Amino acid sequence: MYQEAFKSLFEVNMGLRAGERILVFSDTVRPDESPGHDERDRRERLLQVAEKAALFAKNTYGNTEFVEFPATAASGAEPPVALWRAAFGSSIVECLAAEGLLPRLLAKEATGDDVERSRQIVLANRTDVTDVVIALANNSTSHTKFRFLVNAAGGRFASLPHFDPEMFFSSMQVDWHALSERTSRLAEAVNSAVEILIETPNGTRMRIGKAGRQAEGDDGLLTTAGSFGNLPAGEVYLAPLEGTSEGVMVLEYGPTRKLSSPLKLIVNNGLVTDIIGDEPHREWLERRFAENSKNRNIAELGIGTNDRATRPDNILEAEKILGTIHIALGDNSGFGGTVQTPFHEDYVFYGPTLTAIAPDGSRRVLLRQGILTL
Repeated sequence: MYQEAFKSLFEVNMGLRAGERILVFSDTVRPDESPGHDERDRRERLLQVAEKAALFAKNTYGNTEFVEFPATAASGAEPPVALWRAAFGSSIVECLAAEGLLPRLLAKEATGDDVERSRQIVLANRTDVTDVVIALANNSTSHTKFRFLVNAAGGRFASLPHFDPEMFFSSMQVDWHALSERTSRLAEAVNSAVEILIETPNGTRMRIGKAGRQAEGDDGLLTTAGSFGNLPAGEVYLAPLEGTSEGVMVLEYGPTRKLSSPLKLIVNNGLVTDIIGDEPHREWLERRFAENSKNRNIAELGIGTNDRATRPDNILEAEKILGTIHIALGDNSGFGGTVQTPFHEDYVFYGPTLTAIAPDGSRRVLLRQGILTL
């Protein structure tokens, strides 16, 4: 059933070369989690398809390792040491531990000097690092130093958090080369701006500062050394300049469901300062904010570019839908920002009008009510 989909994943998306080492990993539902029936079913199917993908790779290409572990506390948290060993080898991990770096990396407390020293250790032993990583875990490892260091060594990393195996037959069937061209054009347009204005029909109104920050395109073609992206792919993304975001975000969808009623997030000086609304997701957000004030950070602005993506109830695909935008909270240290925290959560907004403001003050509408104008 999945043979052609797996072949496309490894050969088209990852550009697998003869003799390369492959690491596939997934996570399991922790005993202290209580997902609903449908969510538990999806996560069990995700684990099963990850095992099948690893078996396909082993039988077809060889040199493949599969790792599973209990889900981390949240997306953006560092994965367990067992996965670090699988990706980097025992020598690198023991060196990181001996210098006291590994505990700080795992706790998301590493300084810039710590990260640089870790990078040097990895580069000195880069032949120990796996070549291709397929992250079929429910919680995202995109915004982790684990992912950063795999890329630093030249490894190619595909992140598929919240993936539903059905996506192999929908958003993963996009014309990848057409998607790449569309994404590249949009990234170029975004990078001509110093500020972005966002308006949506549900009342979202945001002003996001971009000066000094570079928008990147995630086009699903992870074939060059150090490549990283989501699959299914299809977005332009950037880390807003910290402290510059202002406005109101009206949330209608959480990561895996439509909210029973909208939540309004008030944003001042780049941080969520208040939540208005009674939906249960408010309590979950407030707990995350209480754990670490950095979780309030406006971490990311993304724009969807995948014309085969349609599902609003799954954040991985929803944020790729052509003509949507998404705004994330928490960590942005892995893609140009300065905030490091074990939390990164995206929220999708529909029918947006997105206006790019150039350095001379001129304005260009890039999306008008959800329609790409380029």
